[in-house]
Amino acid sequence: MTTATARPAALPAGPSLRAERALAVPAMGGSLVLRIAHHPRAGDAAARYAVSHDLQRVVRRVDRWASRLTRFTDTSDLARLNLDPAIAAMSVPPTLAATLDWAERATDLCPGLVDVTLLDARLAVENGDAGAASPTAGRPPATAAPRSRWYLVRSPRGGMVHRLEPFRFDLDGVAKGWIADRALTMLRRYPAAMVDADGDIALRLGDDVTWDVAIADPRRSSDVLAVLRLDGRLPGGLLGVATSGTSVHRWQDALDGSPRHHLLDPRTRLPAQTDVVQATVLMATAREAEILAKAVVIAGSDAGLDLLDRPGVHGAVLLLDTGEIVAMPGTEEWLA
Repeated sequence: MTTATARPAALPAGPSLRAERALAVPAMGGSLVLRIAHHPRAGDAAARYAVSHDLQRVVRRVDRWASRLTRFTDTSDLARLNLDPAIAAMSVPPTLAATLDWAERATDLCPGLVDVTLLDARLAVENGDAGAASPTAGRPPATAAPRSRWYLVRSPRGGMVHRLEPFRFDLDGVAKGWIADRALTMLRRYPAAMVDADGDIALRLGDDVTWDVAIADPRRSSDVLAVLRLDGRLPGGLLGVATSGTSVHRWQDALDGSPRHHLLDPRTRLPAQTDVVQATVLMATAREAEILAKAVVIAGSDAGLDLLDRPGVHGAVLLLDTGEIVAMPGTEEWLA
């Protein structure tokens, strides 16, 4: 999950976009927020119904995707894949195959910092068994290249997952970013649209639409670190914003009282030791922004800023444990 949900703030619509609609519902253990700009027709009840129908259709589709990808039920496609981690090859249906396909690419995007094979380590840490999660407690150390543990072969009906050693998958934020981007495509007929999948935000903005996204300050819930003013200047008007950090899902270790959080460093299989409290990243897609934001937090500020120095990253705002707020070069072009 993200540490701070970046919420869009209403701005006057462009001259040809005189109306906006929004819908917020519980979803994915958090919230799903949809927002569209559209051309209203006065007194046209059928048009109003069509807008509501489209938003509800996205909600239903997101619910179905999330129900197939969650690890919190015994009936999901992911749960079936995890049922026997010793099975070397197993077929998976299309939605899970597409998400795992993205997980493969995400792992290659930030080598050593993205690993969807660490469910057992995550559960060990959450249950206060830090020793069981650590490679020093009799388990083999986490590999430097998590992709060496598994691979996916796609097929028209889904795909075949091949495990090279026993483990269970944890899709975590990888799935949420993927869901946000997929849901946005369902709103393509509108001049502007936004899908906020519990903090992983996918947007498509027209030439005459500008929306604000506020980056919350995790230290004070009523404050913001910065406000991004987003528009359609990029190809297709596509943008993704994601925030990750260590300030939520925190607890104290039951044995030594040390602070713990939910972001595991794949290199240690333990909560990341980092000076980055929170990172917000702006890219063309929510799924890419989510991966980079989490990787920056895990890597720390020095290595994290190097990670962000790549094509496709349009801006980033980091909050450090010193209280310093750092914005990567170019971010100022997006600040309100």
